[in-house]
Amino acid sequence: MKISRLAVMAFVFALIVLVLDQATKAWVISGLDLREVSRVEIWPPIFNFSWVENRGVSFGLFGDGSARWFLSAFSIAVSGALGWWALRADRRLLITAIGLIMGGALGNVIDRVRFGFVVDFLDFSGTGVFPWVFNVADSAITVGVVLLILDSLLSERAAKVGLAAEKS
Repeated sequence: MKISRLAVMAFVFALIVLVLDQATKAWVISGLDLREVSRVEIWPPIFNFSWVENRGVSFGLFGDGSARWFLSAFSIAVSGALGWWALRADRRLLITAIGLIMGGALGNVIDRVRFGFVVDFLDFSGTGVFPWVFNVADSAITVGVVLLILDSLLSERAAKVGLAAEKS
């Protein structure tokens, strides 16, 4: 089976996200020693680096770490399904979304396996609008999901326009 150039781009995006995520986490853990100092003010109160060990998923679900291996296996399975989808995808926006989500999911899996938790450190909670602390992988997943929704809306609209053109 020949892998299309477009599919390769999804895997490249995933690799870029994975490398950026793990590099920033390594810097936060070792270079910045954020684990030791707990918080570094960058642009108070808007933006700071804060050490958070996320043992669960969004909004504190499974926060006791009981789902560590399930969440890891689930993320790997989702990434595999997304990789399969990328092999069949034919739209750039969809490929970008798939790559971002895959890279983010795998970045967080590496943390769960290595540490038993996901390293979160980007803290915008001082705004009073966004209370969560997150990381590069989380950001990539969020942007990827938004792009996935946008791609769905745009391709649905294009299909409707195409059907209307065929009828006339």
